Amino acid sequence: MKPRELKVIAARSLLSVTWDDGKVSCIPASLLRARSRAAEQVRADIEGNERSFETVTVTSAEAIGSYAIRLVFSDGHDRGIYPWSYLREIADSAA
Repeated sequence: MKPRELKVIAARSLLSVTWDDGKVSCIPASLLRARSRAAEQVRADIEGNERSFETVTVTSAEAIGSYAIRLVFSDGHDRGIYPWSYLREIADSAA
């Protein structure tokens, strides 16, 4: 699955993804931040250090080749790379 269109909407609190199969997903920024695979977040998850990301928004997005997107969040986190397959997994879990 690859996205046809990506848009940050609703005061930067949602990422809207239109997939190549026609499905449209709206993924909360807080969920994307919590599911980051960056080492810092993975370690926090392993250690059980739960944090709330309810007020986090997406401040920018950058394409990483043709396989992923890198999101930057309002809390300064900028190391999350979301390959399309992982982004779809997150989207499906949010539905």
